[in-house]
Amino acid sequence: MVHNQELTLLRIVAQRLAGPRWQTPSAAVRHLGAVQAQDLTGALTSVALRVQGGSSEEVRAALDRGELVRTWPMRGTLHLVPAEDVGWMMAITGDRIESGLRTRLTESGIDDAALAKAAAVAAEVLADGQVLTRAALMEHWVAAGLPAQRRTALFVLHVLCGAGQLALGPMVGTEQQVVHLPDWVPNARSLDAEEGLTEWVRRYALSHGPVTERDAARWLGLPLGRVRPALARADGLERLDIDGVRHYLDPAVPDLLAEHRRDARRLLLLPGFDELMLGYGDRTFAVPPAHLHRLVPGGNGVFRATVVKAGRVIGLWRRAGTPARPTIDPDPFTAWGPRTRAGVQLAFERLP
Repeated sequence: MVHNQELTLLRIVAQRLAGPRWQTPSAAVRHLGAVQAQDLTGALTSVALRVQGGSSEEVRAALDRGELVRTWPMRGTLHLVPAEDVGWMMAITGDRIESGLRTRLTESGIDDAALAKAAAVAAEVLADGQVLTRAALMEHWVAAGLPAQRRTALFVLHVLCGAGQLALGPMVGTEQQVVHLPDWVPNARSLDAEEGLTEWVRRYALSHGPVTERDAARWLGLPLGRVRPALARADGLERLDIDGVRHYLDPAVPDLLAEHRRDARRLLLLPGFDELMLGYGDRTFAVPPAHLHRLVPGGNGVFRATVVKAGRVIGLWRRAGTPARPTIDPDPFTAWGPRTRAGVQLAFERLP
């Protein structure tokens, strides 16, 4: 795929980076299905950009209230998800998470009995809505006779999160604390595997569309053979052929773009790992192919923050200065004029 401005603008509106924003962080995350949160600070900003008058502090508050949690629901990486949905989401992907970590656990001396012991210890010390830092929980595991290596303990935490037993919740400073999900989220939704996958795929298509079947399979980290029938079952989606390939989207999005085209074309600063870059298998719809290597230097999986204008990524940026006096260090793909440079500076000053 090569750059397609209209496709990018449709996706910007679908993701609510333009047009009507959501009223709460929980509504924004629920709409998106999940928000990549390997970089938590960037994820807070990504969500806030999609909330009317949003701020990173407001997203943190949603974590503290138990409306959102952070866990490993897909692709082996951390995401923000609605707390009420995390149980059925992990039931869909948890087996793949454990399977992917099984060899590492075995090499570290963690068998099924040790995992069960770690789960029981966590349930006891986190009962009744108690919370602990990861380090404090790991101390309880060591006291119970489990391996002391931090790396091993992180694998155990990852698997127990994948099983829907634990998650990362409220924040203290820049650190999230661990919660026991059955206690932290007592009124979780319950969906069976087929119903849940259909709901998840539907949310993805409505919030990211136009998208292809392969986009959805890659985003969820699931085989195409599981995702394709889920898309077929999902209601409320419009089918659209783009360059001979079927895409799925919210039927309201074209009208939203017509109404909010100017907003969709305005200059945007997005954090690294934002869903506009992470949500699709092919990023050349927005990023000039000649500059893709700069978006993910060395192909190491670390996405840089982007500058988007009129549906096209025109450069990258990073924070500089000090926490007290932050500044922006822009990295244009081509020379920017004074008006664009001023717009980038203003957008940086307004980042939530």
